Amino acid sequence: MMNRYLRWIPASLCIAICSHAFSDEGMYPVSELPRLKLETKGLKIGSEELFNADKVSVVDGICKVNGCTGSFVSADGLIITNHHCAFDAIQKGSSSSNDILQDGFIAKTRADEIRAVGYTVRITESYSDVSKEVLQVASDTMPFLDRTKAIDKRRKELEKEAEQKNAGLRAEVAEMFPGKTYVLFLYTYLKDVRLVFAPPISIGAFGGETDNWEWPRHTGDFSFMRAYTAPNGSAAEYSPENVPFKPKRPIRVNAQGVNEEDFVFILGYPGRTVRQKTASFFRYEQNIRLPIVAELYAWQIAEMEKAGAVDRGVAIKHSSRSKSLANVEKRSRGQVLGLKRTDLVSKRVDEETKLKEFVNAKPEFKAKYSNLFREIDSVYEEMSANGPVELHFKELRSACRTLSFAFTLLDAAVERQKEDLDREAPYMERNFSLTMQQLKLDVGDLDRNTDVVMMNGMLERLQKLNANKAIPELNVIVGGSPEDSKSVKTALQQAIMNTRLGDVAFIEECSKKTPAELERVQDGVLQVMIRLYPAYRKLRDLDKERDGKLNQLYGSLVEVKQAYEPTTFVPDANATLRITYGRVRGYSPADAVQRTPISTLDGVLEKTTGSEPYISPKKLLATVAAKDFGPFVHPKLGKVPVAILYDTDTTGGNSGSPVLNANAELVAVNFDRTFEATINDFAWNSSYSRSIGVDIRYVLWVTGRVYGANHLLEEMGVSSR
Repeated sequence: MMNRYLRWIPASLCIAICSHAFSDEGMYPVSELPRLKLETKGLKIGSEELFNADKVSVVDGICKVNGCTGSFVSADGLIITNHHCAFDAIQKGSSSSNDILQDGFIAKTRADEIRAVGYTVRITESYSDVSKEVLQVASDTMPFLDRTKAIDKRRKELEKEAEQKNAGLRAEVAEMFPGKTYVLFLYTYLKDVRLVFAPPISIGAFGGETDNWEWPRHTGDFSFMRAYTAPNGSAAEYSPENVPFKPKRPIRVNAQGVNEEDFVFILGYPGRTVRQKTASFFRYEQNIRLPIVAELYAWQIAEMEKAGAVDRGVAIKHSSRSKSLANVEKRSRGQVLGLKRTDLVSKRVDEETKLKEFVNAKPEFKAKYSNLFREIDSVYEEMSANGPVELHFKELRSACRTLSFAFTLLDAAVERQKEDLDREAPYMERNFSLTMQQLKLDVGDLDRNTDVVMMNGMLERLQKLNANKAIPELNVIVGGSPEDSKSVKTALQQAIMNTRLGDVAFIEECSKKTPAELERVQDGVLQVMIRLYPAYRKLRDLDKERDGKLNQLYGSLVEVKQAYEPTTFVPDANATLRITYGRVRGYSPADAVQRTPISTLDGVLEKTTGSEPYISPKKLLATVAAKDFGPFVHPKLGKVPVAILYDTDTTGGNSGSPVLNANAELVAVNFDRTFEATINDFAWNSSYSRSIGVDIRYVLWVTGRVYGANHLLEEMGVSSR
């Protein structure tokens, strides 16, 4: 196996990153830890204990749980992450007769743990720079679509080669700097994950969407899961014979928590930030994409809530999807407000004006970069002009679940006719079983009546946009006279109610068919997708063409920024392992308003009304009434703390990340940001960028004192007395 952690940042880019070592902004690759000098910021252990190329270190206790982060908190593979990260497993394990989403879940023994189907756990083992190997297949003269496809294929080749050389590990080539730097990551990839403990949703999502992205928070957003391996320690699919995974170094839990102004840091897998984008990108986001996403998601959420209000079984089916959409919807609204409040577009225009002046003042730069910003702007201008139709057309396939199922089956049939490396990633041999597994899980959550509502709503929106003029394939379901539209609408409703795409056995059968064989299948929804499919493929290729052009242009923009002022360049997050640091600290969101950084159990009681979203379980209220707080009272506040606020730099993907103290001990679990910090994806600011974590003392109090799962506290080495 290759050297465990190889420094991947090229020297040409290192100055740009390392110059920010004394700033709190940035989600840094752990290879840069020595340069951050965290010991001068408050870290009480050596940075080599956090990450060491040759020894076991703290990063060995950090894992990726699907799209979130988690921490191993015992020697037997026990993972703590967010309730909303385990939500899909909780929802899939629920039914009207056994509603663990509503009532919570405790596995009293290992045998009682519930299989979390569709979950995987990844642990970073190594990474190395493969930029030269990737970029050797591309040239500046290639058509942009061809360039994107060539780089894509080369990345897959490198992943396949790495997995062949490192049996049992999973490889992934990530783009670190657009068009410039690519890194090959190797992961331990665990596929047997089980649910161990989840509080009732009334704790795990206390405050619901009303409190989402807000402070103060009183949400117990945590759950426990466990990773398993084959008896020999190798990664394996679920089996009753499997044994708990043995992490190299579990994260130690510190039941004493933190105080205001304590140093904290986060290790995790943040999603994507876009702080290096241009003004034209931010304008597109502010005026086109984000408002459309917010409107479409709010409408879908409202319809799912209506359907679930009269049938708990339907509500359970919709719960995971609705929660996911609600999170994005509110974040999107916050980002629009943040973009406007900070006037980020104008500020970026001013920055770009200075960059243009710098370029034009140097003949060699002017010759190479004079059209750079104009070319970038032209891509976003095209996206803005076509955005409403394109975004609604994409959402048609997503909102209407049966159309989504049909697309996946048809796309798989087409792609799997190709050589493995030429396929879209979900349909490659290494990924196809997971793709089908997720499809079957989604089919289990189908509610046909809701699907009809979604189809009707999307058709109305597409008709108002005259979308069929830009996408002729839509004539099959959009356009024509009112009478024709009504007839088509009725036929589509009947197709959804009668489709066999809600049958897992039928899905399995179709997954083995060729495109020609699928065309002969008598299923109304599948036949509609066959007519729409060419347009979806064209749009996917168009997106790739745009990406290819923008990657090349943004690569040039990096060069300009480095030459102009290296100290202003901060690398964007990209779902790979990063570190960020800060302090437990409040903030002032408005004049004369001051938010303190620790909320307490008193706030839970004050908010509890007995009505959604402020219902507290009887067990919690009884434990409070008995004043049974154990050792989990904050010594200064005299109350059980619930959540904390800190000024680390986080984004999506940091959900579930451990908030660690100066000794690298777990003191909280990150789960959110404040509403003002929804703009973190675009810009970070020390005055308003705040992240939120559930305090470890609340986690331990709820788990041990309220629900009596003291065996889990003992497993973590914590006393409940």
